[in-house]
Amino acid sequence: MARRGHRPSQAPAGRPRFWGRHAVTAALANPNRTVRKLWGTREALASLDLPPVLPVVYADVADLGRMVPSDAPHQGLVAEVDPLEEIWLGDLLMEGRDDRRPLVVLDQVTDPHNVGAVLRSAAAFDALGIVTQDRHAPPESGALARAASGALETVPWVRVVNLARALDEIAEAGFWRIGLTGHADQTLAQVMGEAKVAIVLGAEGEGMRQNTEAHCDQLAKLPISPKVESLNVSNAAAIALYAAAAR
Repeated sequence: MARRGHRPSQAPAGRPRFWGRHAVTAALANPNRTVRKLWGTREALASLDLPPVLPVVYADVADLGRMVPSDAPHQGLVAEVDPLEEIWLGDLLMEGRDDRRPLVVLDQVTDPHNVGAVLRSAAAFDALGIVTQDRHAPPESGALARAASGALETVPWVRVVNLARALDEIAEAGFWRIGLTGHADQTLAQVMGEAKVAIVLGAEGEGMRQNTEAHCDQLAKLPISPKVESLNVSNAAAIALYAAAAR
């Protein structure tokens, strides 16, 4: 793709290890992903259609368990991969110029399980992609890929240096930027309308930074019960993406 618009961050150094059937098989199926090495039990590997050039090591469950974090559910498969090539925001916005797929923008969401879960919801509701700031977002990792359940390979993930400038570029592409926050006066349904939307979410607890809120067109809240102070950011993203899809 041509490189357009706000530049991405530099790719993280090192090769992550993915584990679990969904994460590993999705990585193998992604033509844009380079899998460098695969470890697995004979039973798990027998069900895979593997390229002949891929180095494969047969291992028992105990050996695999020592390659991943304690109690990680590897399901008999561990893969070493190269990080995906960085995506330019302008290229992603060009891909979505003729449709109404929503964007998800995450402001300082650093937990890999949350980002992985947001990717999974983005895949489920056919989002255009997610955008994060590079210095305040997790790198690709086994935990993130596991939480994404394969969506890391299918949902475009743009990392930007400056989130405020990226939000300006998103607005120029015709997106209505809606920041989700509990102190908003109106609900998401009341402010969404029919325009293309970019759903902006902050970290659980701290929420969006003030400068990020200032670069939203509208602030909105989810109509949750007063019995609960707030939702986990990945749950909030899933609800907002459903609302966008159900318009």
